[in-house]
Amino acid sequence: MNSPSSVALKPDIGRRTPLPITAVVLTLNEEPNLAPCLASLAGWTQSIVVVDSGSTDSTTDIARKYGAYVWEHPFESHAKQWAWALTRLPAVSDWILALDADQRITAELRAELQDRFADNPGRLTGLDGLYIKRRQIFRGTWIRHGGYYPKYLLKLFRRDKVLLDEFDLVDHHFYVPGPTAKLQYDLIEENHKEDDITFWIDKHNRYAVSLAKEQQRRASSLASAPIRPAFFGSPDQQILWLKAGWSLLPLYARPVLYFFYRYFVRLGFLDGKQGFVFHFMQGLWFRLLVDIKLDEGRNQQK
Repeated sequence: MNSPSSVALKPDIGRRTPLPITAVVLTLNEEPNLAPCLASLAGWTQSIVVVDSGSTDSTTDIARKYGAYVWEHPFESHAKQWAWALTRLPAVSDWILALDADQRITAELRAELQDRFADNPGRLTGLDGLYIKRRQIFRGTWIRHGGYYPKYLLKLFRRDKVLLDEFDLVDHHFYVPGPTAKLQYDLIEENHKEDDITFWIDKHNRYAVSLAKEQQRRASSLASAPIRPAFFGSPDQQILWLKAGWSLLPLYARPVLYFFYRYFVRLGFLDGKQGFVFHFMQGLWFRLLVDIKLDEGRNQQK
């Protein structure tokens, strides 16, 4: 394990003691995104840890500028990278805030966390995780419709309570079997690298290969999810339930049905021009590409 390349600073904000939260951020060439992420964390978290997987731009320099601990570890998958980070990295707090470099905390969410962790810590009693609403920004447009907002992500959890699924090759999740709660305010996700649609296409082409492989593995494995799928359960239990249903739908038809549902039934057309690009590319094109690659894999097996 590498030693930290800088000492985490704890700037004073309003003379308040930083909250007992360690923020952990994964990076790889995140120069366009990292500064807003770390700026939203500086001063109120107990420490910031950046786990980098070989950046060749100024990512690590930006991390040091904001006083983060910088560690390096080769990337295999998001789930494995997070498993390494959560088990091997030193943390000065029980609670972990797990972020991607293109995510940032809003001022309203920071105030809500101040209320829970400092002003009224009793509100954390018995809780092992907190869900945060993600506000997706795509090429400058907030994707508010199509069932894409609010989307609750388990981003804040007790380190010794969280579980990961090694079968997650793309859309990784953190799972907490114990009690959880939902926070009121948002984190913003805005990947400025995706302003170039070619970058977005290339990335999702790679993701499609991994997701098809993941679905093949799940179909041929008896491995169960870390938590029980349930339609009326937590946000992650609901997602697992929906994924199980998705796997039963016919290839090629399900991306078309999903796009129709998102764009027309859930009013995705109200997101305007960039919203159309997002819902079409993410809801139809990407999932159609996964089905094509999944079909290719099945034919090769035959």
